[in-house]
Amino acid sequence: MVTNFAITGSTEILQVADAVAREKSIPKDKVIEALKEAVETVARKKYGVEQHIRAEIDERSGQISLFRDREVVTDAVDHHIEISLKDAQSADKEVKLGDTVSDPVPPIDFGRVASQTFKQVIIQKVRQAEREKQYEDFKGRVGEIVTGVVKSIEFGNLIVDFGKTETLLPRDQIIPREVYRPGDRIRAYIVDVRREDRGQQIILSRTHPNFLAELFAQEVPEIYDGLVTIQAVARDPGSRAKMAVFCSDSSIDPVGACIGPRGARVSAVYNELQGEKIDIIQWSPDLATLTVHALAAKTRESMVEVSKIVIDEERHTIEAVVPDDQLSLAIGRRGQNVRLAAELVEWNIDVMSESDDSERRVKEFEELTQQFMAALDVEEVIGQLLASEGFKTLEEVAYVDEEELLAIEGFEEELVAELRARAVEYLEKKQAEAREKWQKIGVEASIAELPHLTDTMLVTLGEQELKTLDDVADLSRDEFREIFPRSSLSDEEIDEMIMQARAHWFEGDDKIAAEG
Repeated sequence: MVTNFAITGSTEILQVADAVAREKSIPKDKVIEALKEAVETVARKKYGVEQHIRAEIDERSGQISLFRDREVVTDAVDHHIEISLKDAQSADKEVKLGDTVSDPVPPIDFGRVASQTFKQVIIQKVRQAEREKQYEDFKGRVGEIVTGVVKSIEFGNLIVDFGKTETLLPRDQIIPREVYRPGDRIRAYIVDVRREDRGQQIILSRTHPNFLAELFAQEVPEIYDGLVTIQAVARDPGSRAKMAVFCSDSSIDPVGACIGPRGARVSAVYNELQGEKIDIIQWSPDLATLTVHALAAKTRESMVEVSKIVIDEERHTIEAVVPDDQLSLAIGRRGQNVRLAAELVEWNIDVMSESDDSERRVKEFEELTQQFMAALDVEEVIGQLLASEGFKTLEEVAYVDEEELLAIEGFEEELVAELRARAVEYLEKKQAEAREKWQKIGVEASIAELPHLTDTMLVTLGEQELKTLDDVADLSRDEFREIFPRSSLSDEEIDEMIMQARAHWFEGDDKIAAEG
């Protein structure tokens, strides 16, 4: 072992280098470099830490030579590391400024104290070399599954040994309710390889979604061969998971391939993950279809049937409507099913029952009808017709192509023209009232110059105490959407507005750059 050697002569140096290189699987030249540093450390303790001591080791004989290096300067100030040009040229006329002069230093007698220091330094350097070798060996292995033996447990974290390498499985990466003891065999996923001065560099996980994917790749030949691909995975480790699979070959059933004969393949993964239930679904490029599959949580009694999907691309939200008696199944215990489905499709999913959806639609219809009746001063039947034909705002009535209004049964040109005129008049009146209100509240006029903001939105900003350009510039996109949850602005339009609000922050920089 490295900790048991003693340096009694020059040949022992080479013996140490050979032994350490073999034991630790480190290149011999790395060990020689570590030995040099160890010798230099011992030498500096003897001759003074302020000296620049350099060691050389003859790799054939093991002979150690020591030198003191000094830089050639015009007038030496620190004679430990500098030598004047005059003194240097007295020994060698070829020396010039900036050169390094090396003077031989008497060899070291490796006594008990020096040997102990030597051991400590070499052990430290060898460990650094080991860690560097581990990093180089494993930096390209992130994403692999490895099998090892639990060596020890430290504050709930597992130190896992496989081969001559120790890895770390943090306690938050262990599946809940799993219990391991030293000596237990364990499989885990390499989630990260770090270059660190101390501690474990190779980080493992059993909760990462890709651990499940890699387990299936080991069990399912079609995945290993690339015929079936895993498109997405969402996990609640130890409880439930959803995995979307796809195959471009219509003759292969990707879901059936993952389940295997009599469920053998999925059972193997199920057992490895401590009984984690796995929903395997068919992936689809169509978001609505994928969402329906993702929500279809199977139980022994039934499976979720989604009756309607509404996608709101502006808010990145999907609304799923299910039968009343399946609402709790679609949501899942503690919201697990809908949460995993949302992770799988990478969209927010809101689930509601058919009765709630119907009630909401009736309420929206009544509100729209009343809105059109009040703003346009028309009878209920006209307000109902506008609402039932999909008109949701007065702006649509005022500015949509009149052909869409004429397409409504009973709407003639004269009525359409009157409705459009009333809508424009109402909007202009409300706009004037809103403009007067935000000015009275104290919103800066400069905010009104930002793109995509209406007078009504300016009033809302003022009521939220966002009255200056700096106030608006400090907003994030998500904060803006919280203030205006019904806004139809796209992410790009919101970003454009916020960036223009921040433009004045950089005016000084632009001026300096121009002058420069």
